[in-house]
Amino acid sequence: MKVLVIGSVYPRFQEDAEVPWLRTSIAHLKKAGVEIQVLAPAYKGLKSHDIDGTHVNRFRYAPASWEILTHEEGAPSKMASKPWLQLLAIPYIINGFFQCIRICRKWRPDVIHAHWPFPHAYIALGAAKLFKIPLVLNFHGAELLLIRKKKWVKPLLKFAIGQAQAIFANSSFTAGKIKALRNVNVEWSPYGTTLEDNKDESGVILSETKDPVTIVPHPVNGKFKILFVGRHIERKGICYLIEAAKHLPRDKFEIRIVGVGDLTEQLKQQAAAVNDGAEIIFTGKLSPEDLANEYKTANVFTLPAIVDHKGDTEGLGVVLIEAMELGLPIVASNVGGIPDVVVDGESGILVPEKDPVALADAFKRLEADPTLIQKLLAGARKRIEECFTWDGIIERQIEVYKRLQQ
Repeated sequence: MKVLVIGSVYPRFQEDAEVPWLRTSIAHLKKAGVEIQVLAPAYKGLKSHDIDGTHVNRFRYAPASWEILTHEEGAPSKMASKPWLQLLAIPYIINGFFQCIRICRKWRPDVIHAHWPFPHAYIALGAAKLFKIPLVLNFHGAELLLIRKKKWVKPLLKFAIGQAQAIFANSSFTAGKIKALRNVNVEWSPYGTTLEDNKDESGVILSETKDPVTIVPHPVNGKFKILFVGRHIERKGICYLIEAAKHLPRDKFEIRIVGVGDLTEQLKQQAAAVNDGAEIIFTGKLSPEDLANEYKTANVFTLPAIVDHKGDTEGLGVVLIEAMELGLPIVASNVGGIPDVVVDGESGILVPEKDPVALADAFKRLEADPTLIQKLLAGARKRIEECFTWDGIIERQIEVYKRLQQ
């Protein structure tokens, strides 16, 4: 079976950390015997190339110095700060459309799998119709949230959904928004972990084998360490985590905030004003080795996400799955796709969004009750095995591909 995967972003070189979940999913599809090619836009004139033995077809859409619409930051955010980039959307779609036809005429894939259907459904549709290739549209949430700001996107997405032979959504939250547009069958297709398939020296299993995943809780060495990892943007809700520090005893708790973003300086100023309460440490961007050490020495992982002023929120929160596998209990907000991962009281603790007191209370519960941590980690193991192993995700995906060819 041959599948053409279309997306706005794909790693540009071997060490590139862009869309690790997509790269990992393609690796597992190939492991299952599926032939894959990728169609993605160029970045600053980048030519077609191979990554992990997969051919990545790059389509040009502007002079090299202008080809910055994708990669390193979401296109909507880039266009908000650089409105002139919107002018590139038309050549982006047109050039991608013709490149897709060229690939399909020569390679003849059995399925076209287009991620982020706005605008990639329209890049795929010509070839899908011309060569009668089944089209799968894979939604990740952001394209649906655009509807709130750009009303004209709604009919375009509604039409595209009606042209597809299968629809994938990364979470039940995203699936609900698709169904609100058009009443179609939606397949839940989440991400698995992008961690290495091995066991580290502390005994944490990062396994994609059929053996049960063993998750070992972390000992408390000194203060109870609360870890956040992610971009410093509004929808991550970091400001509410900083507010929660005021309600946590300084001699017992420490908050560690990993990453960078547009709000980093603003958040540091907010943290500096917290004179009493848990110590707050900003680590900046870390090397893979230093990041791994943060996970190993933490005691709880938190994602205090919110629905931001644009209506954007977490589509799934794959970082939560990885933190679970690394032996950390989870405290997260009850928004977006997070409840697909965190079942409250079973695989983690959910709190209302924008509620610093509820966050602090959840951390205090975990610090005071090692038995609760053990219970949540056992529930996390069960949740991962049932829903978030790549073997299971890819098996369900291939079943859909096969059904479309019947």
